[in-house]
Amino acid sequence: MSDASGLRAPTFHRRLASGLYELLILVAVVLIATFPFLAIVGGDATFGWRRHFLQLWVLGVVGGYLVGFWTHGGQTLAMKTWRIRLVREDGGQVSTGRAIHRYLLALLGLAAAGLGFLWAFFDRDRQFLHDRLAGTALVAA
Repeated sequence: MSDASGLRAPTFHRRLASGLYELLILVAVVLIATFPFLAIVGGDATFGWRRHFLQLWVLGVVGGYLVGFWTHGGQTLAMKTWRIRLVREDGGQVSTGRAIHRYLLALLGLAAAGLGFLWAFFDRDRQFLHDRLAGTALVAA
């Protein structure tokens, strides 16, 4: 992002507010998506293969939500509210493959005690590690 595109990263406070808002939306999406899962697989998904299948279902639903919005306009509902956009490093629109790559890298960064997100405090352009690796950037819209 240090190129001549002139894109600047959103502030920490705007990212935090957007992230909290996104979390509320995702909780609602997952809650709604769990109903058909339980109707098809059965009511008790707290152990065994059903639990693992539910976890994969939730990761797929969340991934579908995020990738869908990132590739169609570059903004989720929360990102629109807080004027944040996801773009390629050169400022172009994010492809589906790149968005999936970013999502999977973000999951890894989250699983590593959030280190992928903490990377933004040390990055010269205040980008997350998964953005660096996926060739994407969050910019103020």
